[in-house]
Amino acid sequence: MKITLITGATGGLGKAFCEVYAENKNNLLLVATKEDKLIELKNEIESKYQVKAYYFVADLSDKEQLKKVYEYANSNDFFVNNLVNNAGFGDRCDFKDMDVDTQLKMVDVNCNALLYFTRVFLTDMLKNNEGHIINVGSMAGFVPGPYMCTYHATKAFVLNLGESIAHEIRKSKVKLLTLCPGPFESGFVSKAHNDYTFEKIKPVPAIKVAKYAYKQSLKGKRIAIVGFGNKVTCFAPRFFSRKFVAKISAGTLKKGD
Repeated sequence: MKITLITGATGGLGKAFCEVYAENKNNLLLVATKEDKLIELKNEIESKYQVKAYYFVADLSDKEQLKKVYEYANSNDFFVNNLVNNAGFGDRCDFKDMDVDTQLKMVDVNCNALLYFTRVFLTDMLKNNEGHIINVGSMAGFVPGPYMCTYHATKAFVLNLGESIAHEIRKSKVKLLTLCPGPFESGFVSKAHNDYTFEKIKPVPAIKVAKYAYKQSLKGKRIAIVGFGNKVTCFAPRFFSRKFVAKISAGTLKKGD
């Protein structure tokens, strides 16, 4: 059975991706940490869109649980022809005050889980010469981010990894898109303690981001930056010094910097 695997499926952009793929008649494998929300989403998707939805509870900061997701897909004879690596989180705080375990977990979820799923599911995609991968990065990946330094660094990893893989597989029909949105409506703000940025920049609806990413993925694009203003921001380092860009970035992340 062909199936679309979406991580971080139960809220914000992840749920929006579920809506978009289900609307286009894709069966879903939903991955997130809370079983009650997964069951609720599974029932909602199946009732509304008449597709099959499966779920798997996993903490993506745990390498062994990543393997269990892969094993679950294989044991059910699923061909993951669409993969959306959406799970991730941020934390706005001075680096000297950051909880180191939180930062390490951020790297595990934002980088290592994304790398793992991209690698293991790519094999069958290439074998069948069919597949689309969307790795959710951020415009943060283009610029340094004082006070959210680990988050910006993880998204730079996602961007560089994605561009590199997309080049390597360019002669196949498998496509990898790195999605780089700016602020969008989700639970990210409260978890990241980043209310200040969202007061300055109006977030866009998550469903708008998901629909744009879906269309760009089908077109075989390698990078999708959502919004003209964000595109300008992402390319600013080409024209200004990194020091200047870091200063501007810091001003959007912390009041009074």
